Amino acid sequence: MLSFIKNIDNKNHKPTFGALKILKYIGPGLLVTVGFIDPGNWASNIAAGADFGFTLLWMVTLSTIMLIILQHNVAHLGIATGLCLSEAATMHTPPWVSRTILGSAMVASVSTSLAEILGGAIALQMLFGIPIPVAAVIVVIFVGIMLFTNSYALIEKIIIAFVSIIGLSFLYELSLVHIDWMQAGISWVVPSIPEGSILIVMSVLGAVVMPHNLFLHSEIIQSRQWNLENDEVIKKQLDYEFVDTLVSMLIGWAINSAMIILAAATFHSTGAKVDELQQAQSMLGPLLGNHAGVVFAIALLFAGIASSITSGMAGGSIFSGLFSEPYDIKDNHSRLGIALSLITALALIFVINNPFKALIISQMILSIQLPFTIFLQIYLTSSQKVMGKYVNAKSTTVIMLLVGAIVTFLNILLFISFF
Repeated sequence: MLSFIKNIDNKNHKPTFGALKILKYIGPGLLVTVGFIDPGNWASNIAAGADFGFTLLWMVTLSTIMLIILQHNVAHLGIATGLCLSEAATMHTPPWVSRTILGSAMVASVSTSLAEILGGAIALQMLFGIPIPVAAVIVVIFVGIMLFTNSYALIEKIIIAFVSIIGLSFLYELSLVHIDWMQAGISWVVPSIPEGSILIVMSVLGAVVMPHNLFLHSEIIQSRQWNLENDEVIKKQLDYEFVDTLVSMLIGWAINSAMIILAAATFHSTGAKVDELQQAQSMLGPLLGNHAGVVFAIALLFAGIASSITSGMAGGSIFSGLFSEPYDIKDNHSRLGIALSLITALALIFVINNPFKALIISQMILSIQLPFTIFLQIYLTSSQKVMGKYVNAKSTTVIMLLVGAIVTFLNILLFISFF
């Protein structure tokens, strides 16, 4: 089937045939993927596996299905309109609506950046014994240099390399343990919320379906610079985008699942309680061999750096959208958005007493903001005025509303659990 997929000649914008050409369009989805294999995910998934075994694997499956639906839909917004989610909100909703939702999205971006930077800092502490505050500063400086001096194309290639390293690291870790794959398979599809697990459930949800990724995907999908005046081009790019999104999200599903499975097989099976990532790393050594702990730390470092880059980009996109502007590293609004996301998160790290708990809570904050972003997206992509002929089909809108309802319901359960 792929042999019949058409590609776009950049010179004359006319479609040409060729299956391998689709590889040119793989990239935006992987930048989104690295956002949900970030250190916040590591903390949430390790806590899920260590405390509840395979039981919460279903949440990774459900979250990934919802993620594919949401990311595919928001990418359509970017392709069909040439606007990112933040720009579209500013242009097509009342100021009090757009500013409130985008303001909360910036808070979510800061929460995301906190998890990413903190994870990278923890990895540096594991590898080199650097104090977390100092390590966090090193991560922010490196990420800032990457964002402010490198082109998008180079960053994309680096991110893809990081995702590959993280994936290979977990394949290596899994090869060292015995897995009850039948039990894991059942847990992937059978929902269960054990007593005391709702915080972890919501952390896993917020760690996979991340608000900042919806803003980021709608922005970076436009990096291919397609001819939006040619309907045939748009239709083909929508097909390319779906392949990119589907493949990338499934990679993320596999890596997140591997984290829970590894924690379940190594920690839950032995009754070990994990309260920090450093502890998880140190415990992997005696259980799986000396190299396992080092591989764990290196993968965490790459995850922290890569996801810090994407969270900074998302912050820049959200903030510039408040001024009806696209993300542009040369523009002051985009630069300020990046700085607000990264520097605010860095400041918070200096006052955090429990890094592991902070990672989990940061993901919970994302799940709380998520319904606002989802329903904003539904409104925009279901609007004929915004999307034109590419407006959501009624069935798509119903599915999107169902996703929004599930996320809202889980947030209500979280709220109830506090009383």
